[in-house]
Amino acid sequence: MASDNMKMRAQLKGDVTEIKVLMSHPMETGRKKDDFDRLIPAHFVQLLTATLNGQTVLEAQWGTGISKNPYLTFRLKGAKVGDTVVVTWLDNLGKTATQDITVTQA
Repeated sequence: MASDNMKMRAQLKGDVTEIKVLMSHPMETGRKKDDFDRLIPAHFVQLLTATLNGQTVLEAQWGTGISKNPYLTFRLKGAKVGDTVVVTWLDNLGKTATQDITVTQA
């Protein structure tokens, strides 16, 4: 399942798989003002999950302290070339995005 909101890479290096995720999201805190001195409503990723072949390997609860267009790197053991990694995020407005990628050899 492709998403315009994420770009991913999953590479096996020895016995460790490195996953890199670049997400497109405004990550607004709700404290910034626009040009007309009005508060910009909060809009941020609250929950991020990653699975390897359907099994959860990462779950992160985020808040307003994460920057715009977040970049996440994590490593895991036990993945093999051809395995599938799926990353999903859910934001405070109920919007979600999902991206999957196949593990490749570095």
